[in-house]
Amino acid sequence: MDVNRVKQILSSSAEIDVTYNGASVWIDQLNEDGRTATVHLRGPLEERTTVEISELQERS
Repeated sequence: MDVNRVKQILSSSAEIDVTYNGASVWIDQLNEDGRTATVHLRGPLEERTTVEISELQERS
């Protein structure tokens, strides 16, 4: 995924299915470096982690 798509997803009101290493995640924010984002797993766990945006994938 690229930085522009991350920005589009963050500004969208639609629920867009994004995965990281095969797990569905929510993107919380694009980090200031422009290469990483803070995400958390969908579901009851709210543990946040920083990942490279290039490793995020959008399911179609």
